[in-house]
Amino acid sequence: MTNKKWSQQVTKESQALDLEDGVFTWHDPKKIAASLMRSAQSSTTRKGTPLQSAMSMLNFYINRAGKKLDKKQKVILEQAKVELRKLH
Repeated sequence: MTNKKWSQQVTKESQALDLEDGVFTWHDPKKIAASLMRSAQSSTTRKGTPLQSAMSMLNFYINRAGKKLDKKQKVILEQAKVELRKLH
């Protein structure tokens, strides 16, 4: 695995959370947050709280795998962080 591909592989094959397909491409921040929280709550391998796990995966995607996000989608994902906090 090349260095450029490791973050993509982590996002797709993460053992920490079982993510719904395309969750980071959705256009509804509430739906993204709810999906991430469900995944975190059902995870048996997470190390932190569901909020910590969900937020960590979202931040990871924004910072690494989503480096080339278009500006509109990045705003949506940033709004999903706010929605995650509301769910907690």
